Amino acid sequence: MVVLGSTGSVGRQALELVAERPGEFRVVALAAGGSSVAELARQVLDTEPAVVALSRPTVVQDLQLALYAAAKERGWDAGRVRLPKILAGPDAATEVAGLDCDVVLNAITGAAGLRPTLAALAAGTRLALANKESLVVGGRLVTGAAAEGQIVPVDSEHSALAQCLRGGTAAEVDRLVLTASGGPFRGRTRAELADVTPAQAMAHPTWDMGRVITTNSATLVNKGLEVLEAHLLFGIGLDRIDVVVHPQSVVHSMVQFTDGSTLAQCSPPDMRLPIALGLVWPERLPGSARPVDWSQASTWTFEPLDDEAFPAVSLARRAGLAGGSAPAVLNAANEECVDAFHDGRIGFLDVLDLVTAVLEEHLAPVAAPAPGVSPPDVGSALVTDEGMSVPAVLAADAWARRRTAELVGARPSRPVPDDRGRR
Repeated sequence: MVVLGSTGSVGRQALELVAERPGEFRVVALAAGGSSVAELARQVLDTEPAVVALSRPTVVQDLQLALYAAAKERGWDAGRVRLPKILAGPDAATEVAGLDCDVVLNAITGAAGLRPTLAALAAGTRLALANKESLVVGGRLVTGAAAEGQIVPVDSEHSALAQCLRGGTAAEVDRLVLTASGGPFRGRTRAELADVTPAQAMAHPTWDMGRVITTNSATLVNKGLEVLEAHLLFGIGLDRIDVVVHPQSVVHSMVQFTDGSTLAQCSPPDMRLPIALGLVWPERLPGSARPVDWSQASTWTFEPLDDEAFPAVSLARRAGLAGGSAPAVLNAANEECVDAFHDGRIGFLDVLDLVTAVLEEHLAPVAAPAPGVSPPDVGSALVTDEGMSVPAVLAADAWARRRTAELVGARPSRPVPDDRGRR
């Protein structure tokens, strides 16, 4: 296996599963951004990959020094340390994604996972996909490059759907139902979200995730991206994919069939289960996670989504219906807004307001420029599904980030609320 994003939450848990099963898995390569060098060094000593990919060339020497330091902590002498081949630069993860192996786990965060996703698919390798953004922004580029069954979802919701879909044929499927925890602000009105702080947004009630995904769960952008992911993975129309709020996060998603039956996948919230399924699909890895304890009384509740307070899912549907480069713009604008929110440059509600403004600008009809007038920026106009290419996706992504930065910069400075929401 190759693990991309090995020092992130999903990557770490995948390697924990590997460590618990010596001899069952062999790690061919690890890839990481380079912000957690000490953690990466420990992973290298534990798994002994032949290759390590770093997106930041400036930390190569840091990794080498960290390897020797970690070995010394274990009481190893220098001769016992097997240094892997180190690749560095923006294409390093893409290179290792194309290596000969059984499965590539893509747990990179954001649109940076697109090229590695395409590389794994081109190599004919099973892709355990935790990087939903690469599928969302790549759209038909990714699905068109994948053989049937080559992509195995690692998101808990899509893993649940894949398991439930085993219960019937494609013709028998009526609707997909994605569950959402509701995040830390479930039940709040839009007005009550005005003074939300970054620390409050990071306090997810169920999952322990990175900054971008946790913030996206607070805004429900994550659920909007998951609707698009389900549409692309399973070929179900956006109008047949529902979202329901389920605070307990035990029912991970459901499939409703044409005869009125609904199948649900249930397990305590633990990413180890979908990760394990991604690694060995269509088999199951015994003991991956604890099951529901049916001897204990419990209550599961389901609530409709409040689209007024949390318009992210509706916005994602708009981008998905437009298709082409629109989802890439949605994702890029959101990533820039998440950074701006955590830097204190915009408020919580500004995130979706600005993403909406950038997406609407991208979808607006573009008139031919008058003589002597410069053409619009590359990437600013919608590219349809038929015109999609990697350069088109990257151009739309880059334009959306520039335009978002401009709109963020044009916002008046605002007092940053403290962790209790007071300004």
